[in-house]
Amino acid sequence: MAEQNFPTHAKVVIVGGGVMGCGLAYHLAHEGWDDVVLLEKAELTSGSTWHAAGQITHSTSSFGLGKCVDYNIGLYSGGLETETGQPVTWHGCGSFRLAYTEDEMDWLRHTLSVGRSLGFNIELVGPEKVAELHPFYNLEGVIGALYTPDDGHVDPSNVTMAMAAGARQKGARIVRHCRATNITQAANGEWIVETEKGVITCEHVVNAGGTYARQMGEWSGLQLPMTSMTHHYFVTENVPEFESLDRELPVIRDDKKVSGYIRMEQKRGLIGIYEKANPNSVWHDECPWDYENWLFDADYDRVMPWLEESLNRMPIFADLGITREVHGAISHPPDGNPLIGPAPGVQNYWCCCGTQIGIGWGPGLTRELARWMVHGAADISMRDYDPRRFGSYANKEWQVVKAEEDYCLRHEIPFPHFNRLAGRPIKPSPLYDLLNSKGAVHEEVYGFERPRWFARDGVAQEDHYSFRRNAVHDMVGAEVKAVREAVGIMDVTAFTKVLVSGAGAHDLLDRLTANKMPQKVGSITLTHMLNRRGRIELETTIVKMGEDSYYLVCAAFFEQRLLDHLNHNQRDETVSITALSSDWSALSLNGPKARDVLAACTDTPLDNASFRWLSAQEITVSGHKVWAFRMSYAGELGWEFHMPFAACLDVYTALWAAGEAHGITNYGSFAMNVMRMEKGFKGAGELTNEVTLPEADVMRFVRSDKAYLGKEQTLANADDLPWICAYLEIEPDGVEDGHGGEAVLLEGAVVGSTASVAYGHTVGKILAFAYIKPHAATPGTSLKVVIAGEPRAAKVLGEAAYDPQSLLPRVDSTAKEPQ
Repeated sequence: MAEQNFPTHAKVVIVGGGVMGCGLAYHLAHEGWDDVVLLEKAELTSGSTWHAAGQITHSTSSFGLGKCVDYNIGLYSGGLETETGQPVTWHGCGSFRLAYTEDEMDWLRHTLSVGRSLGFNIELVGPEKVAELHPFYNLEGVIGALYTPDDGHVDPSNVTMAMAAGARQKGARIVRHCRATNITQAANGEWIVETEKGVITCEHVVNAGGTYARQMGEWSGLQLPMTSMTHHYFVTENVPEFESLDRELPVIRDDKKVSGYIRMEQKRGLIGIYEKANPNSVWHDECPWDYENWLFDADYDRVMPWLEESLNRMPIFADLGITREVHGAISHPPDGNPLIGPAPGVQNYWCCCGTQIGIGWGPGLTRELARWMVHGAADISMRDYDPRRFGSYANKEWQVVKAEEDYCLRHEIPFPHFNRLAGRPIKPSPLYDLLNSKGAVHEEVYGFERPRWFARDGVAQEDHYSFRRNAVHDMVGAEVKAVREAVGIMDVTAFTKVLVSGAGAHDLLDRLTANKMPQKVGSITLTHMLNRRGRIELETTIVKMGEDSYYLVCAAFFEQRLLDHLNHNQRDETVSITALSSDWSALSLNGPKARDVLAACTDTPLDNASFRWLSAQEITVSGHKVWAFRMSYAGELGWEFHMPFAACLDVYTALWAAGEAHGITNYGSFAMNVMRMEKGFKGAGELTNEVTLPEADVMRFVRSDKAYLGKEQTLANADDLPWICAYLEIEPDGVEDGHGGEAVLLEGAVVGSTASVAYGHTVGKILAFAYIKPHAATPGTSLKVVIAGEPRAAKVLGEAAYDPQSLLPRVDSTAKEPQ
């Protein structure tokens, strides 16, 4: 029986009363949804929140996360307490991140560039500045530091209680000591939340369960990848040297020596450690429901090497005792990023969990989730946080392996393209072993193994990490040259591949795409799907395979997003939606000799009259029926071949054998990215939920004479854009080329930031896409881009740097002229 006055209906039920759940209730109320009920099984903050150290820093090289952090610091440093009247206890002491090596300095320089694009108060300083503001730290070996003076730390419980108060003030209801026991979906789509005090029916349910989130997901048949990892921090006795200080010392983040952080805790010292060996995962199956304010006994043996070094770095702590040992559990998803957004395969079940740094990241991310829920899209790119970025391969055993890997990387340098190798391969393609034997260095995308680049000429077949050019630069350049001058082949099995068929297939897809649908069997269309806010959900290629059959291809990590978008927007159409990605493989063949190679392997005529550009046919290669699409992301004469897994090795072997006389080369995703940048093709880094089609400057793929989801919003601001995606060339220095997120300047003022950056080996320039203010985006405009902390000359381009008329993909077999 329900408790008296217990709510039976709500628009939203949030399960979990930590910083994430309370943050979401607060921000939903601010976005206009006040019919919100939050359930907490014990007291607010009694899970992972209460034992957090509470630090937050502008020192992040993630552009989206940087926006969240800046918002959080503003909220903590005055806005929240002023609004709610609840104390927050903000310590605005600033912080330093130290560097001992040039690799660490390069990381800090890149972070500085990103910070400048976001308008942060941030600077790169020498050891003398650290010594001036923190005279007690042993700076032996330190060569520089990133100084972020607006950073600080905050009381985790006070912050959470203040956001809870703010939510209540705007109408949200919080029910404590009420454990949820089940979450199921009714036939009408509503969610049923069973609790110890009664049952609530709601339109939206949110899993903010912290260390309980994974097992809560299982109630609803969901696999939410995360594992609880334990983390230590220690508080010393009072420090005599702190007694006379009239200010709080900056937080020190020492990634190399301490693998953690050191700061003041009133007049005591606080040392936090993320040990780089022997990480400890707990509760692989279930976190006990009766745990409240739970801590583990300290494991000094595990953390001792770093604890000893912390005392060496802060010698004034060396003779002091430890008065408090905090060893608590924190959720770690497989890649370290939280799960913020829709759960896979269901509607109106939202994840607000898996957050390893809840105080540092939480409020900003919950604000974005609230916007997503209320308005249909967040205002930052959510690709890295979308729970649908994992597939069914992410089982519990794999989750543990990846979470332990992530924990050990918490205070390592986040090199560009860092390749996390634990637990792999999980979804190898049919060519995985063969390509490994040919020097492939693979990356994991949605579980699949995809070649990045190929080791040649004595270069080791391993990852070479740096913010600067290294041996990989020349390997990629060789692959690009081979494709541009002869022919190259790539395993693109990782692409998402979905078949939509049935009498209603055309109508469903036509409603969801901005471009004209392919009309004839064998026609190909590139188009975009939008949400109700007019923002970009994804870009996809649609191939008409039959009268009522359409084959969709898009980036690997959008598979579940595509499936959900199709399923959730169905009306009464008779349609079948089938994911083929795990059963079908794909190859890409590109280059001026691609037709010669393919002609040796098939009887199908390949001249323009018989096989036109942007068309598809079923052909036979090496005895196998395959679908051949004449299209090229590289901007060359080329085809993609899609086929069942069983055919892939034979087809690759036949194409390779035919190509040897023409100098065929394997190439990977790094070369593919370079070539698409040279062609001015926008990719997933530009086409995000942050932007509309006119902002992305892709209106040439839009038909104005048809209706589609998001059309009204697409056209509403087309003449008054806040930013636009511009195509830039940047002067290279031969050392570092940029990595995305860098500030773009016009006459010294920041006008935007880069989205994607790559060195164009064919054209000898750094190329970039950047979202900048429209007045700065006119072709020919001279700009500067801050790379590695220093401004470089740049210019807005009005056309592709390579083959701007797109003549090469359309060249005929006889006349050698484009179609």
